[in-house]
Amino acid sequence: MAGKFYITTSIAYANAFPHIGFALESVQADALARSQRMAGKDVFFLTGTDEHGQKIETEARRQGVKPEIFVDKISQKFQDLKAALNLSTDDFIRTTDQKKHWPSVKKAWLSLSENGDIFKKKYKGLYCSGCEAFITEKDLVGGKCPIHKKAPQLVQEENYFFRLSKYSKNLEEMLSNDVIKIIPYSRKNEMIQFVKSGLEDISFSRMRKDLEWGIPVPGDETQTIYVWADALINYISALGYGEDSERFKKYWPADVHCVGKDIQKFHCVIWPAMLLSLGLAQPKSVFIHGFITSAGQKMSKSLGNTVDPFDLVKKYGTDPVRYFLLREIPSTEDGDFTYEKMEARCNGELANGMGNTLSRVLTLIEKKCEGKIPDPRKRENKLKDFLTTQVLLNSPRTGDFDFNSALSKIIEAFKMIDREIDQARPWEWDDKTPEAGDCFYSWAASIRFLALLLFPFIPFSAKEILKQLGCDDKKDISFKEISWDGLEPGQKIKKGENLFPRF
Repeated sequence: MAGKFYITTSIAYANAFPHIGFALESVQADALARSQRMAGKDVFFLTGTDEHGQKIETEARRQGVKPEIFVDKISQKFQDLKAALNLSTDDFIRTTDQKKHWPSVKKAWLSLSENGDIFKKKYKGLYCSGCEAFITEKDLVGGKCPIHKKAPQLVQEENYFFRLSKYSKNLEEMLSNDVIKIIPYSRKNEMIQFVKSGLEDISFSRMRKDLEWGIPVPGDETQTIYVWADALINYISALGYGEDSERFKKYWPADVHCVGKDIQKFHCVIWPAMLLSLGLAQPKSVFIHGFITSAGQKMSKSLGNTVDPFDLVKKYGTDPVRYFLLREIPSTEDGDFTYEKMEARCNGELANGMGNTLSRVLTLIEKKCEGKIPDPRKRENKLKDFLTTQVLLNSPRTGDFDFNSALSKIIEAFKMIDREIDQARPWEWDDKTPEAGDCFYSWAASIRFLALLLFPFIPFSAKEILKQLGCDDKKDISFKEISWDGLEPGQKIKKGENLFPRF
């Protein structure tokens, strides 16, 4: 093995069923996890659900059910994403898990307290119920929360606080020196400026009379641990923090936290400060993606324009949905979803692109080479040069987070194969055409090369391409196999149905 790789999504808030935004984050993280496995890393890929807090308690009450029944149903839907999106997750953490999660939260709370970083005080501040967080006036835009577009409530109560201000200098130095690498660079600058503007100590609990649905503060049953303090600890509770766990020793620190831009402050400032207090290593990087809009509008339940990932998969299939999210949506910026864009992308680049090119090459080999990979006279050409330089350099094996560019280069390569076929007109060749074996081998070998690079993005389809080329059906696919001339002459192809349907 080439070392370990620990990657996490954020844990989804269990107040509603999954939406396409979390599907994006899950598929991005999965592409990274799969690429690292291909590189020989020992990967641990974590996702889960955040199941405490006021919004959940309120919604459960509105529906007339107990919170535990409500979150069980929601959490199961998030767990079902693994099959729907073909995610390679290794574990699923729930913050209501009293055997796995709660002991780590209580251990962390006591450690923070022993280090003098938890204290109790009376507080009056602005509370956004949407964020489930106290926010300051400088956070507001036009007197409203910039994310939820609502004015916060003025709340006065006695809570426990975390000494975030104590770690201002440490955080500024860590972020500036890339101790935690923030992707993209623009988000790094935002977080540095946020720290420089002055950090205030933050509320780490709520009165239990106002919030029962959560973990009680150790030693003080009148208080409930604040939902974010509880939730962030999932990244170490899943590894067995506080139990002298071999898993924790093996995988911590996280190599990548994948999160949305609305929660970057918690992952780039509050979580690192907690880790400083706990004496634990910092995550190596935080990858921050944008939002998905719908026809240019922000998605929201009130507007009725949210998209259910299960409905998408049912209509289009797993790999087309994965492909659209990774190809159409910019990795670190906002991107737009419409059904028209989904179908145009899948028809243009999957059905008419990859699928059509594969079918053309295999049909030619069936007719001209008796269905066997020919033995070429030479293996050096422009197509090979392009694949082994331009395309490979943009592949996920480089550790880049630009999924869109990687797929763009792969599509360019398929178009290049198609153009060569059109120019060569191989359907006019006979048995004595000298370049026939060279060209047929080059096109088939190039498609094999591209299938290996496609595996982190669309794994079902990548394996099907390899199968139709006559390659062995292997459970594990490695970057070690990525050589352009990896096809064996004489190998029998197994041409099947069209790889991608047209919508």
